[in-house]
Amino acid sequence: MKSTTVRRTALSAAVVAALTSVAACGSSASSGKGDKAAGGETIHISPIAAVLRTAEQSTDKAESAKVRSTMVVGDVMSMSGNGTMRWGNGLTGSLTITYTGGKIAEAMHKVGAAPSVQARYLPDAYYASLGGTSAERLGGKHWIKYSYDLLAQVGGASGAYLKDQIRTATPAQTVKLLLASHDVKKVGQETVSGVRTTHYSGTVNVADFAGRSSNLSADQLAALKKQLDQAGVASETIDIWLNDQNLPVKKIEKGAMAKGEMVNTAYYSDYGVPVTTEAPPASDTLDFAKLMKSSRLPNGTATGSSTSTTS
Repeated sequence: MKSTTVRRTALSAAVVAALTSVAACGSSASSGKGDKAAGGETIHISPIAAVLRTAEQSTDKAESAKVRSTMVVGDVMSMSGNGTMRWGNGLTGSLTITYTGGKIAEAMHKVGAAPSVQARYLPDAYYASLGGTSAERLGGKHWIKYSYDLLAQVGGASGAYLKDQIRTATPAQTVKLLLASHDVKKVGQETVSGVRTTHYSGTVNVADFAGRSSNLSADQLAALKKQLDQAGVASETIDIWLNDQNLPVKKIEKGAMAKGEMVNTAYYSDYGVPVTTEAPPASDTLDFAKLMKSSRLPNGTATGSSTSTTS
C-alpha cells in the first residue's frame, strides 16, 4: 500500500470511527409529538411504547452522561471509547478512542499514529488528536478540525445523514430506534453493571427509518439508500437496558455489513454529570479542508462512511 493511501486511510478512518461510535445508525429526529391524532382523537399506545417514550423524555432531560463504548466492524475495525458527553444544546464532550484491532489499527500503526485518539465534540465540528508522530506530518499541529458541514459535502448522502445525526445525537436515539421497530418486545429483568434493569429488544430497517426521521432531500435519501445497499446495510437489531428511572444503562446495536458484522455497545452512567469542552487552540489545529487541498491528503477523499476509508 502506498504511503499516501495508508495516510489517507488512517486519517479518514480515525474521524469516521470516532463519529460513528457516538451516532451509530440512530437518528436525532423526534419519535412523535403527543399521543393525539390530527382530529384530536386520543391514540392508545402499547405499554412498551409508553415506557420507551418516557425513557426518551427522561434521557433528553438528563442532558449528559459518562459513556463507555466498544465498536467492531468485521475485520476492518475494533475500538473502545471512554469519556463524557452532553447533548442539552448541541453535542459536546470528549472521548478517548482506542483502536484495538482490525485494518484501521494496522493502517494507523504504519503511519506512526498512536492507537488512541483524543476526540472533542462541539456543536459545529469534531476535533481529533491522533498522537504519535502524526504532528510531524501536520506541520507541527496536533489537532485536526472536521467541520460537520464539510463532512456532509465530501461524504455525499451518508455524510449529510451523519451530520444530521451527530449535531443532535443523544443516548435517546437508541430508544427512538426501538420506537420505530415493528417487533419490539420486553425481554425481562436483568442486572447490568450492578444496576437492576429492564431489557427491551427489536429490529429496524435502517433505510426506511432514515427516510422517516432525517432531514434529507429525496435525492439525498435515494443516494443514501444506494450507499447502504453497497455497504450491505439492511436492518439492525436494537437492545436497550433501562433502569428504574427509565434511563438507558446499556445499549447494543448490531447489524450485517458487506465488511462483516457491526456491533456497537455502550454503557451510560452518572447522568447529569458536568461537561465542559473547548476547542483546541487555533494555533495547534489544522482544518481538514486545508488538509484535503494539500499534498498530504488527495482532494475529494470521502470521510462520510467507514466503508469508503477501508477499501
